[in-house]
Amino acid sequence: MLGSFKGPGFKIIATVLALVALGTGFYMSFIRSAGFVDGTATIISIEEDPDYIHDPDSLNDVQYIVKATYTVDGKEYTSTLNSYDPSYKVGGEVAIKYDPKNPEKMTSGFGIGIAIMIIGAVLLLIIIFLTVKKKVSVKNLKETNGDLSFAPSVKGEERTLYFLTDIGTAKIGHRLEDRNRRVLYEAKMTKFSPMSDFKFDFIDHENNKTTPHLIGHTEESDWNSLLIDNNYTFTFDGKDVWKQLRALGVKIDSRFGQAKGVTPSYTISKDGEELAYAENTSQYVHEDDAEEHKVAGNIPVQGFYRVRTKEKNLDLLFTILVAMARSGASDERGGTRRMLFNTLKG
Repeated sequence: MLGSFKGPGFKIIATVLALVALGTGFYMSFIRSAGFVDGTATIISIEEDPDYIHDPDSLNDVQYIVKATYTVDGKEYTSTLNSYDPSYKVGGEVAIKYDPKNPEKMTSGFGIGIAIMIIGAVLLLIIIFLTVKKKVSVKNLKETNGDLSFAPSVKGEERTLYFLTDIGTAKIGHRLEDRNRRVLYEAKMTKFSPMSDFKFDFIDHENNKTTPHLIGHTEESDWNSLLIDNNYTFTFDGKDVWKQLRALGVKIDSRFGQAKGVTPSYTISKDGEELAYAENTSQYVHEDDAEEHKVAGNIPVQGFYRVRTKEKNLDLLFTILVAMARSGASDERGGTRRMLFNTLKG
């Protein structure tokens, strides 16, 4: 199974790297030199490393090879130091540790090992801080919003709405418009973070209501099997968005063939009652825009939908569309393959 290199996946990888750094640094600083005794070496040469790949944007990006000699029981040894300091100079002395049983084994101190341990410790502290911060944010959000709930279903006249996703920007937002391009509902990102959850304001313009939410990074799993579906999801206020929507009775029946061309379509229902019918569109969701861009207007793009619904309260429908747009999933389990099976079955 493959995970995404962001959000939870990024944290897992970062945690592993932090622990490896701590272990490597501890080994280099303490275990590898256990039983070594103190000594003094004399620097005999300081040269630039010819094999070091320089950073072209840095004028001072240079790595040095420092060689030194030291004497143990009357025998002289020459070795390369595993540390460097600008104060080093040819003829100068530097403290070392060596293995009395095998004096050729030498280390010039704890520099590199300690530095690696510090990097690992700092990275681990950042991860812990972000994890605790997320829990506090989710707790505060629950105290403000309570458990995830939506306004009751109220039916009216059927209307066509247009769901758009911002593209070309890190702060990806979403909005739901009517035929006159009036924004009815939107999600505005108020805080972007590469490792922790995004902060959003969900704004219901029809009811003049704003609700804050935390949206996590998309988690992707690929099982590379026709029998086991892929899964695409993210956390919504600290919990898996699809699990929350399923608990509310949401189901998405997706397939090809109902809409024009190869455009995917989705029948969205709650507790067995249809909530909306949506068709994936190009980024030109309005009919006149699609007509103007004849070629691009026929190519479906994730995160853009034309929606037919009788629902007056749009908060649940909007949340479902955000889940589809951000995850790329085509059913309420976060999967992608039911669409193909439904099409073949139909």
